[in-house]
Amino acid sequence: MSLEPALALIGRGADEILKRDELEARLRLGRPLRIKAGFDPTAPDLHLGHTVLLNKMRQFQDLGHTVIFLIGDFTGMIGDPTGKNATRKPLTREEVEANARTYEAQVFKVLDPERTEVRFNSEWFGKMGAADMIRLAAQHTVARMLERDDFAKRYAAHQPIAIHEFLYPLVQGYDSVALQADVELGGTDQKFNLLMGRALQEHYGQPPQIVLTMPLLEGLDGVQKMSKSLGNYIGIAEPAIDIVTKTMKIGDELMWRWIELLSFEITIEEAARLKRAVAEGALNPRDVKLRLARELAARFHGAAAAEQAVAGWNAAVRGEGDTALLPLQDVVVPAEGLRIAALLTAAGLTPSNSEAMRKLRERAVRVEGEVVEDAGRTFAPGFTGVLAVGKRTFARVRLVSAG
Repeated sequence: MSLEPALALIGRGADEILKRDELEARLRLGRPLRIKAGFDPTAPDLHLGHTVLLNKMRQFQDLGHTVIFLIGDFTGMIGDPTGKNATRKPLTREEVEANARTYEAQVFKVLDPERTEVRFNSEWFGKMGAADMIRLAAQHTVARMLERDDFAKRYAAHQPIAIHEFLYPLVQGYDSVALQADVELGGTDQKFNLLMGRALQEHYGQPPQIVLTMPLLEGLDGVQKMSKSLGNYIGIAEPAIDIVTKTMKIGDELMWRWIELLSFEITIEEAARLKRAVAEGALNPRDVKLRLARELAARFHGAAAAEQAVAGWNAAVRGEGDTALLPLQDVVVPAEGLRIAALLTAAGLTPSNSEAMRKLRERAVRVEGEVVEDAGRTFAPGFTGVLAVGKRTFARVRLVSAG
């Protein structure tokens, strides 16, 4: 790929590239660049928000470069203070190792293993002595550390900052020295740490790395960043039908953002054409969203599972096809059965019985495609069918006896 298309692909969805002119110069060298991104093994079950960085790494791979998936097993024991208003509890060595083992199978659903180096920063920090760490700590001042927004806020609020937390940016920066990184990727909340890598590389006589920051992906609510704690996420290990169903629930504006940051199949140019067609009324945004949902499901579960999930979604939501394609969920019920409101809650389709009752009054509940209004209707063990609440929430269930 020539320089300009390569730069366009690298810049797709990026929040900032520091320094773009240096990136151009290194690309002109014609050698594979070393692209680094660090991951602390604190939450090994990845969601789509985590894959924003992985996708950018894959794009670099597709351009012929080498990516380094760095597991911060050493920094994980410090605890990244980014965005925290209190000292984070460090992980034990056992917790770090257990979490790290789960990463590789997940990341290679996106990355090309042939062009990926998996490294652990304990490789170099495990060999450092106290004197080495003191020399590293001497490279920065407390005043400079307090320029970091989260540290500054905690200091102003008289909240404690442990000395070891000041080491985190230095340790992350030194990783770039040890790996001789050409480019480091990170979220916008990591900019201070990424720039630390540039400074330390210069100190150690290396060309300073280019810094590329990626935005934090908004979750299903379209407002807050995707997070397991907020419940607005799609896990990459979730069943294909769940990936499709949840993706189809996002707002139309958020869809374009997700396409920019998550899609490999829809190019920048095609996304612009699709957006114009939707704006002109020539294309239903649902069809674009379904294409994205299919791509994401296929990435993590394969094309066959994705097609089955899309077919199941079409059958449940649009009445096109066989609902038997939907996965079957067992729901345990008493021998005498459950009334419809309690069943909807037990199946996870409503958060509470009161919400289920409200949906019944709104005529928003369907069983096997038929609207149900009778709150006294009871379903006994042995029933198998599709329950739906509204147009987008559904499940194919089989009721089994608690006894």
